[in-house]
Amino acid sequence: MKAVVMAGGEGTRLRPMTSSMPKPLLPVANRPIMEHVLRLLKRHGLTETVVTVQFLASLVKNYFGDGEELGMELTYANEEKPLGTAGSVKNAEEALKDDAFLVISGDALTDFDLTDLISFHKEKGALVTVCLTRVPNPLEFGITIVDEEGKVERFLEKPTWGQVFSDTVNTGIYVMEPEVFDYVEADVPVDWSGDVFPQLMKEGKPIFGYVAEGYWEDVGTHESYVKAQADVLERKVDVELDGFEISPGVWVAEGAEVHPDAVLRGPLYIGDYAKVEAGVEIREHTVVGSNVVVKSGAFLHKAVIHDNVYVGQQSNLRGCVVGKNTDIMRAARIEDGAVIGDECLIGEESIVQGNVRVYPFKTIEAGAFVNTSVIWESRGQAHLFGARGVTGILNVEITPEVVVRLAGAYATTLKKGSTVTTARDHSRGARALKRAVISALQASAIDVRDLENVPLPVARQQTARGSAGGIMIRTSPGVPDSVDIMFFDARGADLSQGGQRKLDRVYARQEYRRAFPGEIGDLHFPSSVFDSYTGSLLRNVDTTGIADSGLKVVVDASNGSAGLVLPSLLGRLGVDALTINPGLDESRPTESVESRRAGMVRLGEIVASARAAFGVRFDPVGERFSLVDERGRIIEDDRALLVLLDLVAAERRSGRVALPVTTTRIAEQVAAYHGTQVEWTTTSPDDLTRVAREDTTIFGGDGRGGFIVPEFSSVFDGAAAFVRLVGLVARTQLTLSQIDARIPRAHVLKRDVATPWAVKGLVMRRVVEAAGDRHVDTTDGVRVVEADGRWVMVLPDPAEAVTHLWAEGPDDTSAQALLDEWAAVVDSAGK
Repeated sequence: MKAVVMAGGEGTRLRPMTSSMPKPLLPVANRPIMEHVLRLLKRHGLTETVVTVQFLASLVKNYFGDGEELGMELTYANEEKPLGTAGSVKNAEEALKDDAFLVISGDALTDFDLTDLISFHKEKGALVTVCLTRVPNPLEFGITIVDEEGKVERFLEKPTWGQVFSDTVNTGIYVMEPEVFDYVEADVPVDWSGDVFPQLMKEGKPIFGYVAEGYWEDVGTHESYVKAQADVLERKVDVELDGFEISPGVWVAEGAEVHPDAVLRGPLYIGDYAKVEAGVEIREHTVVGSNVVVKSGAFLHKAVIHDNVYVGQQSNLRGCVVGKNTDIMRAARIEDGAVIGDECLIGEESIVQGNVRVYPFKTIEAGAFVNTSVIWESRGQAHLFGARGVTGILNVEITPEVVVRLAGAYATTLKKGSTVTTARDHSRGARALKRAVISALQASAIDVRDLENVPLPVARQQTARGSAGGIMIRTSPGVPDSVDIMFFDARGADLSQGGQRKLDRVYARQEYRRAFPGEIGDLHFPSSVFDSYTGSLLRNVDTTGIADSGLKVVVDASNGSAGLVLPSLLGRLGVDALTINPGLDESRPTESVESRRAGMVRLGEIVASARAAFGVRFDPVGERFSLVDERGRIIEDDRALLVLLDLVAAERRSGRVALPVTTTRIAEQVAAYHGTQVEWTTTSPDDLTRVAREDTTIFGGDGRGGFIVPEFSSVFDGAAAFVRLVGLVARTQLTLSQIDARIPRAHVLKRDVATPWAVKGLVMRRVVEAAGDRHVDTTDGVRVVEADGRWVMVLPDPAEAVTHLWAEGPDDTSAQALLDEWAAVVDSAGK
């Protein structure tokens, strides 16, 4: 049997290490990752191997040649352009068309039993056998579920935490029959998991999954790269090490000179012809490459040093990676997580802070203090984005420097000359940071339309009017010392998951586009923004019956930006409105749960005394509102969703409503009673937005005060929802309390369970396993439905080490029992 080694990837997440070196050539314990892979193939009799190459292909070919030194026969299939995982193998079809073949990545470190994998493939008579393994964090891989016989039942490529239903992932190792080429088009990008496998499963072809025992590490990030070195030294993976074990765990290769007075605390590795002087201390998990010189007094701990590096006297290297041919001068210090590219000069007594990336051929001046933000890494976060965009403490985690890089990264994802709309809330912090955003955008050849202080829905609407995207900076709800940086797409909606990942990658690589002097972007301040917004809103939302209804309402602007649009809106709406707290208060850009509750109580008192039809209290940026009825009683946000749903559905009598899967199933009863149906979405706002854009959608909401009015906008908009509510109440003969009374009471309880990141995938697999024969819905997370209709939902948080649980039953006691049962499942899996 022949093998195919995939060695064409760019390894962008590993830059700057891969800026001048293809990922398969990155050394692990002083040997290229791909060499470890080839030696594994040889151990299992797979000596005839085709290597697919594309990025820096000549370096791979020059290093391995025809494979003679390894006792193998290597040929190469060169891609002129990236063809995807399946397209690149198709490119080698001529050499593989006669018999089954094995596909393996050239940049994954493993010691799997390939012989057993091949035997499994033959025994099952499979067209494709996917090699699987279990990992703690399945986000970056395709997750897979197989039945008892090993047949693949479900497969999802690179899920979000809300889509995780197992910790069994695709390793990218396959055994295939040549017939599979019939499903791969030549010379176009095609992926196995995204294109070919779904088609094969659709046609009922035999695709099996083999769950392998042993070690596997996808070396795709700096963290996994350093981890792979430690695992080799700890002998957690069965690979060959060149050299001699001079004491337990201390490996020294041929020709290396280690002074007797050097302190070596293994496991560690010192490459061939390296020189370690007296007084050096090298501690565990350090790898010293070939021809490296380590001068007296240097200290190395968990450092990975590539070939031909000079480490000066008294230098201190901890948990870092240093590229080949780099010189580190006397008393320099490189901190944990830093990566130094090839052929750099790190000057005397300079300090490179943790997680800094220094690209190849750069010079760090003597005595320099190189410090870029380590915010996201220090918080243990794999991605920039959380539930509200990019969030952090003002001037601690979100500094002007960070904002400039974020805006520069966002600009880099757009075409030169594009327009971006910027906006902020009324806080001083948001004002200062927005100025940094504008400068960075202009310097990246982006024109800017600055709205200054406007409600969030206005910023979204203005972005959708001809901009390529938008950025809004606001104070985090309920956290006065924190800010949210929200990025919009061309429709004014939050960036999709794909858009977030793209921005994430550019930011992580720190490769920002800069404009030439003649390309610097313009800055405009559009006029009549509020009149434009109000006019459009009143043209699109049904206001019939309002002027003749004699309705009186109380509107609380919460001293936020919603108050900026209310005068124009209420004056043209024709409703008798009492507005309270209209002025902006820079000292209170957000409000605590307690202060908001107190404001709602006060609003209720005013509504009752004024004999108004109802009252609304906007959040500080005008995106959401809360309700009190005509008696002054607070209608809780989840209940307000049902009230508005009832009103909308009763009037429209057809169409769909978009609701997140965490919403009570009472909503289905309300919708069905009036001839409408519910479209369940994930808890992500961009998913609600996606459904709201469809023509048949008549309403959307999240149960937390956010409402979507599709005839005007596909995003949450407090003012639009308010106008629609006024119209609905004016045209009905019922009060809000009457509508509330006719809707059955819901019993949905929520709980958060602390879950370490390392076991989140395991937790979700255990939940699926514990579900047994019960119906499982994986729209978002895992929702398990009991035979009697009770349900529980388990959803990993994308930004925190927490798992969220919701449970609904016919009463609180039943819901509580269900919540307790599944919380125990989650808790036991996390220990």
